Amino acid sequence: MVLADGRFPAGGHAHSGGAEAAVKAGRITGARSLEDFCRGRLHTTGAVSAALAAAAALGIDIHDLDAAADARTPSAALRTTARRLGRQLLRAARIAWPAPELDALARAFPKGAHQPVVLGVTARAAGLDGADAAYCSAYESVSGPATAVVRLLSLDPFDATAVLARLAPELDAVAGSAAGAARRAVGEGAGVLPAASAPLLEVGAEGHAGWGVRLFAS
Repeated sequence: MVLADGRFPAGGHAHSGGAEAAVKAGRITGARSLEDFCRGRLHTTGAVSAALAAAAALGIDIHDLDAAADARTPSAALRTTARRLGRQLLRAARIAWPAPELDALARAFPKGAHQPVVLGVTARAAGLDGADAAYCSAYESVSGPATAVVRLLSLDPFDATAVLARLAPELDAVAGSAAGAARRAVGEGAGVLPAASAPLLEVGAEGHAGWGVRLFAS
């Protein structure tokens, strides 16, 4: 519960998950379009991240998983963001759940590993399993944008929370599928993990990175 809490000091509050660019482009204008955006994110980048996190929690080689995350993130801006968030999460995790595997991760990736990989190793250090890590990651993929849109559009927080509640059955399905893929990857390698794409998120991230004024870092 601590790991999934938005108040955990891992830096996520400064990122919109692509929502800021979508708001500016007119693709998010209220609760209904926010739900559509979150649903699309959940089934693409959310599913990929959940599977990577679950695989890391199951002990699959972190170098293989980080390379797999790189290959699934075409946008240079998003790769940079993922590593920055990974570095911030790792710093908090090493204080909350001191563990040799977190120290090893810090040594292996001094500039930061991809956030889902760090999340999975953190879950393992906290005593969680692959399914737990998948749930944390999948929930994060939609809760971050929902929270950001409350600030970007002054959306009623109750409406944003209702969006998350309506997405709960789909979140269950995505997390379960991601955990299953991670279990297969134990024997078959990281190549069997999901590789769903979200081109608008990639394009939006590249444009957002060049804005002179923005509320969120990504």
